[in-house]
Amino acid sequence: MTWSIPDDFGGMTEAMFRRSRAFYGVGATAVDVLTFDTRPDYPALQERLRADGTLSRGIRILNLYDWLRENRLPGSDAATSGPAADPPIDADAATMHRLRGGTVLSRLRHNSQGQVVQADHFRMDGSLLLTDRRDVRRPGEPSGRRLVLHDRRGRPIRSWTRIWDLYADWLDALTAGRPSYFIVDSKTAAPFMARYRRPHVVTAHLVHGAHRDATGALKKSRSPALSQADRFDVVAVLSRAQARDMRRDLGPSPVITVVSNPTHRAERALSPASRPPTKGVVVASLTRRKRVSHAISAVRQVNISRQASLSLDVYGDGESRVALDRQARSDPNIRLHGHVADARERLGHASFALFTAHSEGFPLALVEAMAAGCVPIAYDFDYGPAEIIRHRRNGYLVPSGDVDALADAVAEMVGLPEWRRRRMRAHGMRTTRKFSDEAVCAQWSNAFELALLRRLLRRNAVARAIEQRWPG
Repeated sequence: MTWSIPDDFGGMTEAMFRRSRAFYGVGATAVDVLTFDTRPDYPALQERLRADGTLSRGIRILNLYDWLRENRLPGSDAATSGPAADPPIDADAATMHRLRGGTVLSRLRHNSQGQVVQADHFRMDGSLLLTDRRDVRRPGEPSGRRLVLHDRRGRPIRSWTRIWDLYADWLDALTAGRPSYFIVDSKTAAPFMARYRRPHVVTAHLVHGAHRDATGALKKSRSPALSQADRFDVVAVLSRAQARDMRRDLGPSPVITVVSNPTHRAERALSPASRPPTKGVVVASLTRRKRVSHAISAVRQVNISRQASLSLDVYGDGESRVALDRQARSDPNIRLHGHVADARERLGHASFALFTAHSEGFPLALVEAMAAGCVPIAYDFDYGPAEIIRHRRNGYLVPSGDVDALADAVAEMVGLPEWRRRRMRAHGMRTTRKFSDEAVCAQWSNAFELALLRRLLRRNAVARAIEQRWPG
């Protein structure tokens, strides 16, 4: 479960799709990827992701609004007396249309602060699907909500006063009482899923990023879900260090467990001739948090101070792109390529990869670099590289934010004899064996089995308590 799938999705979404492919490839378990946003082109997106291999056999994307366009929610009967209807938004007054081809699928009205206060959603045949009023008490301001579902003849048949109730009805329809397992990747969807409790459903929240802020407190973005972590059957994190800290922050909850993200492993590293020792790479979104400017500065520093000719290829896009372009202009060996669909494939042709983020969860690209025989040189931040990098054995760990130390590590790695670099690559590739599809599927299988066991123990404890209170 995720909130949405952006065109240029990064590590979290990529990890979700890889896990899904592993579940089907190893366990022949079909996977539905659920989304809740109003993106209008999911059919076309799904085709593109199948064409490039992101969506393999056994995996499909289900979007809430697309599903409602084609399916009937149980209990929605037009023959019964339906709820009151809201008049559709005047098309001339709408501030935004979302189209599929030439068909309007959503019509949105914003207030002067840019907030969506009214929305209408339509089927492909133009019939009204759902009206969503978020300004029920005070027109033009977020104040109370009312959602009304319509049949194909335009008759109102169901209504809700909270979007979460619609979400719950959708999940009930999808699971239909069958044993079902949800892995919630999105911190946006997680607070709702903490409240979605059904006897046949096991819920796991996978926390991809750090849960603490710079002061050590629980992040505001994580608090709505993690403050009720005990409502999940499993809370999964990507490193042992984060599991330890989360138990300290949330209490020694048995639901906290460690899982890994799967990664592809190369059978062998490329030959030295195919991988120049001076060739570096960065694969990251170009945001302030990733601090790609540090990677560029370190390579420039080595080139200037040591009269070297190191190259650095940067793959990714984001808010810092313009500033990074300016920074890189003074060194022709540093190139920004923007978003490239197969950027991670370039790791196999580079000698080293730089990881300079301020904080994040366990970085998938770092494991991918090691699996491809590309030596990682990384800032040592919480819950990240130190979990897998052994300094000077399979990579380099550098104090976070220290550009001079980063440059020194790059220069040292480039200056090693080829046999030392080759040995580091081999150590890195061996390290990634625990991130194989089989290993990751086993971790999730164990997590779910323990969740089911805890449920059984709780039910038995309740039954014993009832028996003691009311014997016979």
